[in-house]
Amino acid sequence: TETEALMTDTEADANPFGKLNYLVIDDFENFRLSIRQMLRSCGADSIELVSNASQAIQHCTYNHVDVVLCDFNLGEGKNGQHILEDLRYKKLLKRSSLFLMVTAETSKEMVMGAREYQPDAYLTKPINRAVLEKRLSALISQRNTLMPINREIDRENYPEAISLCLQMLPRQPRYKTWLMKTLGDLYFQLGDLAHALKTFDDVLAQRELSWARLGRCKVLLANRSFDQAVEGLRELIANHPDYMEAYDLLAEGFERQGRPTQAQQVLEKAIEHSPNALLRQKHLAQLAGSNQDLETSSEAWQRTIELGTHSIHDNSEHYLALGQALSDLSEGNLEEEGKEKAREALTVLKKMEKRFEAEEGISLRSQIVQCRVYAGQSQDKEATEILERIRPKLDNAAALDAATGLDYAKTLFRLGHESDAKALLREMSERFSNEPDILQKIESLLDEPVGFRQKIKARTLNRDGIKAFEAGNLQEAVEIFSKALEIVPDHAALNLNLVQVLMKENDNSPGNAELLKRCQTCLDRLAGLPEQHRQHRRYIALQRKLKGLMV
Repeated sequence: TETEALMTDTEADANPFGKLNYLVIDDFENFRLSIRQMLRSCGADSIELVSNASQAIQHCTYNHVDVVLCDFNLGEGKNGQHILEDLRYKKLLKRSSLFLMVTAETSKEMVMGAREYQPDAYLTKPINRAVLEKRLSALISQRNTLMPINREIDRENYPEAISLCLQMLPRQPRYKTWLMKTLGDLYFQLGDLAHALKTFDDVLAQRELSWARLGRCKVLLANRSFDQAVEGLRELIANHPDYMEAYDLLAEGFERQGRPTQAQQVLEKAIEHSPNALLRQKHLAQLAGSNQDLETSSEAWQRTIELGTHSIHDNSEHYLALGQALSDLSEGNLEEEGKEKAREALTVLKKMEKRFEAEEGISLRSQIVQCRVYAGQSQDKEATEILERIRPKLDNAAALDAATGLDYAKTLFRLGHESDAKALLREMSERFSNEPDILQKIESLLDEPVGFRQKIKARTLNRDGIKAFEAGNLQEAVEIFSKALEIVPDHAALNLNLVQVLMKENDNSPGNAELLKRCQTCLDRLAGLPEQHRQHRRYIALQRKLKGLMV
């Protein structure tokens, strides 16, 4: 109740250190004992000392901790950033708990990496009692004042937390910044975008604060005002080049505008400033992969794996994605560079099998990619042996998840089992007919069942063909589309593009039987096009039109 809260606050004011539970994490015993002595002289009583991450996480799993003092460097294994990441991810710290990063290291890389997970403060070694008491007193005082709000946020009772913020604003002017930021975030979380925008605008009307500008842009993105959001975020980054959240949001803004290349450039810039953020490296790897920039993608996956060694976010998918990217890069490249990429792919996949051996299906997923690596290096005997070994486990298409099915189909195409690959993808397009993201990947593979380099060449030719058609150069467009179809003969959009150009030529000189015959050949290639394919309607429409022209 309110009376109890007041009593607790009064007691806390008398000895703000005394009622709290402390955890000190440092690999040097003398430092742990020294911090304990300082805390005791400040009035602290309940102090736990541990020397490494696993002890710290275990303690927080079973005990409530109010204040964590954690050294950044803890020797081998997890560091202070990993511990903070772990505790936040597993929600082992309440919002009212304080996490202070203690470090003798002041490199920008370390500070930027640790800042991503927002510790409440940094303490630089060596630490004396006066500094510790001053910093902690201020933080504990703020903690106690804001406790009722944080308690409701922990309970996910956001309307009550908003109400408490509004009540406290006139009574606690010294915490106005924290209260307004929390208020804006809470409105946003509840989906009350109008109040969120007003809160951030009220702050910006008085003072230009980067978090308020970021909050405003976040609301604009949610309201689909992409241009305004992107413009605001660009300005924010220009003024605050170390504000990492702004880069992530700007990348999201570019993606939502359909500008993935710009999104990738933003993340590359962010990583120059703060290279130790695993989730950003992963986002860059995925984005560069979808942009067909496999060199950047494989480098970012490599970095993601390195950062994941001691991270809660470590995942077999990172290893698999790197193996796939290296496989694509090595395919058909029999020079030393290609061979090196192939060896690297096999090493990564073997490492994944060992590291995640308890995970179901890992060995199978690994062998699907290994099979492609060998095929891409013209080591057909090894590739065929693996395929024969795994086929019995993969023949039941209905039991395959989407990622495994797509990867298996890709391998079947590479080893010349085209009809099996198409049958698998047709079955999958029916099974995943309500999942647009998966359908799009199925379409891409049906359209371009070729290696990375041929895919890029075909896409470039397709773009050039469209330009020629738009410029009215029909003969040039026919030649370009025909060249592209030599690389990917079953590509739905390319075949239909060529049909449209040929029909346009026929309009200019009607009755050309040869032109119409070529149209029919293109359409015949698409006879097995799944109904779910985005080009299916266009295919049916052009087929009807051709029938009319041939009468």
